[in-house]
Amino acid sequence: MKLFECANCSNPLFFENTYCEKCGHQCGFSVTALDMLTFRPERIPMISDKSRRAYKYCKNLEFGVCNWLIPADRSDEFCIACALNRTIPDLSDSENTAKWRKLEVAKHRLVYQLARLGLPLSSKMLVPEGGLCFDFISKTNDSKVMTGHADGVVTILLSEADSVHREQIRTQLSEVYRTLIGHFRHEVGHYYWDQLVAGREQAQSSFRNVFGDERTNYGESLSRYYEQGAAADWQNSHISAYASAHPWEDWAETWAHYLHILDMAETAYYFGLSVRPKVKSKILRGTIETDPYSISKFEKIFHAWMPVSFTINSLNRSMGVPDAYPFVVSPAVLEKMNTIHRLIKR
Repeated sequence: MKLFECANCSNPLFFENTYCEKCGHQCGFSVTALDMLTFRPERIPMISDKSRRAYKYCKNLEFGVCNWLIPADRSDEFCIACALNRTIPDLSDSENTAKWRKLEVAKHRLVYQLARLGLPLSSKMLVPEGGLCFDFISKTNDSKVMTGHADGVVTILLSEADSVHREQIRTQLSEVYRTLIGHFRHEVGHYYWDQLVAGREQAQSSFRNVFGDERTNYGESLSRYYEQGAAADWQNSHISAYASAHPWEDWAETWAHYLHILDMAETAYYFGLSVRPKVKSKILRGTIETDPYSISKFEKIFHAWMPVSFTINSLNRSMGVPDAYPFVVSPAVLEKMNTIHRLIKR
């Protein structure tokens, strides 16, 4: 994530802020400017301190789940991120509202990243064929309802916003990592396979060369994975055990990690992080000198990011908490990430 600052007093701003804690100016995120804009408090219309343009907040500000801005001359009530919502929880339950806020934090960070990559973001309610939408639902007696993706609809169970429940599921499934942002990045990966690969001969050829043939029966592959588990050597060619279940899941898992690395690299770039450890080995030295979203080759992003990731993991271990990035990126997985990067750039 980029670093943001108040245009009035230069105080740092978090992505989710609605006001500057130093000078009190209101603030919100503009997806067109890809920046946080600030405004004199209680002034109508809201005139940007930076651009002098007029804005209004997304309607979902009233629920405390969105701080994104819409140009004042537009009739839209919802920002581009909230316009992707097809189903939201029953807000008569205060616990649902609190969980929904957590989901929206993760989803807005996802949409920011997709916008930075220049990927298509059409609402399925406006573009039924090829659009994207989100259903945030409570678990019902229907055991078939689960977090997943189908034909542009990403379903996220509200229970995933409960950190205790999420940890229980993580332990039950023997996962090393389970987060809301991870869910969003994985499930939207399935959607972008349809957008970037399906029906495109050159893209499908590139995909099959590194991920395998997606025409392998999906249902049978998942059943076999859940019955037998992953092969003992899965780490040689997959980012996670689950990625070995089927080429589609391999793509979605790798896509999620591609976005993880890009986001961490962007954060490191804006903080000016440089790693120069006091050891002889040079592989742990690195500096992210360029905005990673402008770099054409993913290998360059990865090799600059890796020392930063190792440093963060080491700091976490100093505090007795799990690694921030508990994964090994093998050469085969790096080539899969390269493939995704090239498809997006193309």
